[in-house]
Amino acid sequence: MTSTDPVPPGPTPPGPGSGKKPRTPRADAQRNRDKLVRVAGAAFASADGTVSLEGIARDAGVGIGTLYRHFPTREALVEAVYAAELDDVAASAPALLRELPPDAALRAWIERYAAFIATKRGMADTLRAGWASGRIATSATRERITAAIATILTAGAEAGTGADAGALRADVEPDDVTVMLLGIFLAGAAAHTSEQTGRLIDLVMDALRPPPPR
Repeated sequence: MTSTDPVPPGPTPPGPGSGKKPRTPRADAQRNRDKLVRVAGAAFASADGTVSLEGIARDAGVGIGTLYRHFPTREALVEAVYAAELDDVAASAPALLRELPPDAALRAWIERYAAFIATKRGMADTLRAGWASGRIATSATRERITAAIATILTAGAEAGTGADAGALRADVEPDDVTVMLLGIFLAGAAAHTSEQTGRLIDLVMDALRPPPPR
């Protein structure tokens, strides 16, 4: 099915004068929605062509009608996957800093961001249409990514007495790092092997560490 396929019929929602409030989604309905988003994200990430919505529903263990009740169009599903993955990558910086030294946290975060970019292969056309129409705000996406980078850079640049003090440069603009990463991951992304991506991330990390004292 495509985005132009009709939505399977469902119950008619209460009208504005019915006096009824929209019901909170049941727990099982929310679980189905969350599973559809996860399965769709994996399918889009590994796709070389158009992803079958029927296949997503089947792999999620639900019927196609359930998929369409949550996501009336392909665009709605793609945008839900994008939003969920952006939430994960943008919110992961503090957790990584609690687990790792700042420079290691930044490396782990960049790898997570690279995976986020990679999952867009099967969604590229739909996402471009969403960006062009304004349904997906590219400025908001960039701001959230830059804020995550800033959180880790600040932690790595703070002076202190521990082994992690000064692990990252203090004179770097977070937005410059965002631009650098976008250039790496978007320019010829399909041609990058995992080994080359790792080498490129090594170069980024070298640029973000303070030079050794003379």
